[in-house]
Amino acid sequence: MRLPSLHKKTNDAIVGLEIEADSVAATEVRVNGSVEVTATAIAPLPPGVFHEGEVLDPDRLAEALQAMFADQKLSKRVRLGVGNQRVAVRTVRLPALEDPEKLEAAVRFQAQEQIPMPLEDAVLEHQVVGGVPAEEGEAPQVDVIVVAARREMVRSLVEPLRSAGLHPAGLDLAAFGMIRALAEPGAVEPGERPTEAVLYCSLGDVTNLAVARGSSCLFTRVSHVGFEAIGAELAARCGLVPEHAAQWLHHVGLERPVEAVEGDPGIVAAAREVLENGVSALGDELRLSLDYYGAQESALPVERIVLCGPGSTVAGLPDRLGAALGAEIVTQRPAPFAAFDELSAARLTLPYGLALER
Repeated sequence: MRLPSLHKKTNDAIVGLEIEADSVAATEVRVNGSVEVTATAIAPLPPGVFHEGEVLDPDRLAEALQAMFADQKLSKRVRLGVGNQRVAVRTVRLPALEDPEKLEAAVRFQAQEQIPMPLEDAVLEHQVVGGVPAEEGEAPQVDVIVVAARREMVRSLVEPLRSAGLHPAGLDLAAFGMIRALAEPGAVEPGERPTEAVLYCSLGDVTNLAVARGSSCLFTRVSHVGFEAIGAELAARCGLVPEHAAQWLHHVGLERPVEAVEGDPGIVAAAREVLENGVSALGDELRLSLDYYGAQESALPVERIVLCGPGSTVAGLPDRLGAALGAEIVTQRPAPFAAFDELSAARLTLPYGLALER
């Protein structure tokens, strides 16, 4: 994939890295008062290396990473995105404790009740994302997002990076990177309660969903109803390799009448059908996620839905999805990718957010 040339690279740059079933994407960023994208890369992955957010073949993944970083002369300091079913994310409401140690103890106590894995087998992180000011007769409270990841899964992601000669600077939820890449930080006055939120949705091999207020994540989940599953159905029906199936999906899209689309009529008809089924399934996933989020005590109304990721570039998909949900849906790309082709910009959005400072 041909990408525009960028500025001269520097040694203090960091690379946001996102791995999907069919490709690896990297965005190198230098932050020094302002954010500068200094390099980008997208490289294919062979089938059977990575699936649904987890490493299946660490040796071949390490080889692919080593080759891409050497070819593009990328910085070896990387921040990797994580998005799979072995990460649990919960939002809890706690008393506003000024002592960080006391807050951490309260988080761990709540996590034992709400995180579906033994905490001794998990890496646990938390971040305050909002709160409730003190009211008459009541103490102030804070909303804390708690993230737990199984240690063995974290090791399975980090070891191929080290085998490729890379230096992991951190792991982060892919959803957090998506929010940093696209969100406009909300200005909330001290003591004022926020009143609305945004649903961000990245359509990649899996679907990453996140509800955020400004740059603060309030809720997130990963769904296996993603673009890979849609492409796999077309590949199975028509005997295509995954790469060609994805190309057919983008070629056919959801805008033009089927009879106006060039190419094999059988493949065109099948591509349109699996896309329509995929939009229906995605709509169900977004509706389910919004219902689940809305049931939380700290939930804010969702004012709009923002799409990114490769699936968002399929012609007509955002409009069809919006119609299925009865909501307006927009697609966004970070400003540094204005000169990139639409698909490359979509693929590089999450890595860009991962490279930004937290």
